[in-house]
Amino acid sequence: MIKQTAGRDQLGEFAPKFAQLNDDVLFGQVWNREGLSLKLRSILTVTVLVSKGMVDNSFQYHLETARKNGVTRDEMAEILTHVAFYAGWPNAWAAFRAAVEVYREDPSDTLTGEAL
Repeated sequence: MIKQTAGRDQLGEFAPKFAQLNDDVLFGQVWNREGLSLKLRSILTVTVLVSKGMVDNSFQYHLETARKNGVTRDEMAEILTHVAFYAGWPNAWAAFRAAVEVYREDPSDTLTGEAL
């Protein structure tokens, strides 16, 4: 089960309701629903964020979460390459820059294709 406190930690005093919805509903309920694995939820989230051009700090967090949820470096490279043709080349380039950082020091991953 995912337990999130980022909303309360960062916005709890300024926007307590938004923080509660972020932590308890989005991450507490939506991310913990049955029907999709955490890995697939991560893949979907990364894909949607790239499609919207949202490669900010939250994207970095979701890349790190995807890695923790079992998305390998090879899989992420393939996902971003595929998404590039639908979401736009510049969006994919920005996403790749972030992915390289997240997967840089992952000793459990080996590239089978071209180097990132």
